[in-house]
Amino acid sequence: MNEEHAQAAADIAEVEAANTAFYEALERGDHDALTAAWLPGEDLTVSCVHPGWPVLTGRGEVLRSYALIMANTEYIQFFLTDVNVSMTGDTALVTCTENILSGGPAEEGNALGPLVGQLVVATNVFRRTADGWKLWSHHGSPVLTESDEDDDEETPS
Repeated sequence: MNEEHAQAAADIAEVEAANTAFYEALERGDHDALTAAWLPGEDLTVSCVHPGWPVLTGRGEVLRSYALIMANTEYIQFFLTDVNVSMTGDTALVTCTENILSGGPAEEGNALGPLVGQLVVATNVFRRTADGWKLWSHHGSPVLTESDEDDDEETPS
């Protein structure tokens, strides 16, 4: 492998690690680590779209949204599949499927509310910085399953 290919492979591995660290911080409810995952000093250009939410623009608004999600989610776990990394210069694009298992607040003495599964396709854009790869934009969109579509259809009697 020549030096150029070796560097490209190392960059892809670093981007994959940064992507994984972002999801792990969210799973742990670690707002400091989540904050560190985002591009610093980009108060206007950082953006995020959570499934079903409007576009959030600005680092402060994006980080506040994660604080709100963490405060209202007792348990969340991400199983990432179909992870693909594309790169050009100092920008990397990660697409993946988030297989999410989450639970809300406990109900009547239970340790955890009911667990809910959800599929979301996500695009995460990273920029290279002196401190490593940082998130510039996250966009998540829910995946409609066949059972979701079947619920809309009326069955003839």
